[in-house]
Amino acid sequence: MTTAERPWSAVVRLDEVGETGKHVELEANEATRSALAKPAGVEAVERAVATFDLARRGRDGLRVKGTVRATVRQACVLTLDPVVNEIDETIDVEFLPEGDGSGQATDREVELTHSADEREPLIGGTIDLGALATEFLILGVDPYPRKAGVSFAAPPSAADAAGHPFAALAALKEKGTVKK
Repeated sequence: MTTAERPWSAVVRLDEVGETGKHVELEANEATRSALAKPAGVEAVERAVATFDLARRGRDGLRVKGTVRATVRQACVLTLDPVVNEIDETIDVEFLPEGDGSGQATDREVELTHSADEREPLIGGTIDLGALATEFLILGVDPYPRKAGVSFAAPPSAADAAGHPFAALAALKEKGTVKK
């Protein structure tokens, strides 16, 4: 299911992941890549692929490890010329059963033997790998892309004061012709 709210969606149910785990590979089609551009804040997403290895954590939890790789086209912040950037983000998230509102897991506790980078609720016994890939793709986007070889020129220093718009007034002040 692809919507404006979730342009990349691939739902996996907990019961689809066996004791030996599950490997999932996703590749965004043209329509999905086009829809991903706006939330990612880029001109275009030229390529987007994600790979995941899902492993059970206890009876009711999942650990998702993988990567999202993408090629995005952005505008250089200095020249506005197009810049193509590669994204390669590592994913390591644990999904735990929904809490009962008290901040505690449900009565079926999950014993965690490894601390993942992030923990998320496992809502309704499903996870959306497309939405997870989208989140990490967005995190990997360079907020200030620059074209290769382009750098920001610092403002003129005090040594370049002669070129300053108020240089003539400063010279008059030094001569004493400007009243204070």
